[in-house]
Amino acid sequence: MQVTVIDYKAGNLTSVVKALRHLGAEVTVTESSQDVAEAQRIVLPGVGHFAATARLDDTGLTPAIREAIARGVPFLGICVGMQWLLEGSSEAPNQPGLGYFHAHCERFPEGKEKVPHVGWNTILPHTDPEGQSTRLMSGIQAAGGDNFAYFTHSYYVPAGVVFRAPATPAKEPIAAVTRYINVFASAVEHRNVFGVQFHPEKSGETGLNILKNFLEISA
Repeated sequence: MQVTVIDYKAGNLTSVVKALRHLGAEVTVTESSQDVAEAQRIVLPGVGHFAATARLDDTGLTPAIREAIARGVPFLGICVGMQWLLEGSSEAPNQPGLGYFHAHCERFPEGKEKVPHVGWNTILPHTDPEGQSTRLMSGIQAAGGDNFAYFTHSYYVPAGVVFRAPATPAKEPIAAVTRYINVFASAVEHRNVFGVQFHPEKSGETGLNILKNFLEISA
């Protein structure tokens, strides 16, 4: 299984690559748009400030990723990589995201609980009327399980806003939610596009299970 991990100087590459290789993936780390154009499966990690995603625009990676998604290549955004799938973030108002999902990231409000949100928290997968989780969350119990993942972020994807994916105006692509100050989207899924706000590479067996699910999703 070949996986292309994008290096735009804002990702926790070492842990992500180690986790993917542990699961048997053949990993290529790149900042080349040509490599992305030939990718079979793409992972976009990200930590830090949303403004760092400007490098994706500057290097031609943004159109290469957009074209890969249009071809049906499975894509996973991690942390800021997930936020970048939206139209933008209040963290960097002048820096656009990919715009795949029609929503904006917001900052957690200040109050009794500390910002940023750092540490372990529960993820609650969304299920269909028959109780089935999404493909990314397969095997993660919707209730009663120890579904802990590791988070570190100040900005989040609101779970209660109109959050629509292209061509499916009635479909909410939220795969899982988490509560910290507010309820927010901790995972998203639409067709071949996936995102997680937490760090699966640092989230033990739960995180490895989610990465394994991504690797097994057919293109």
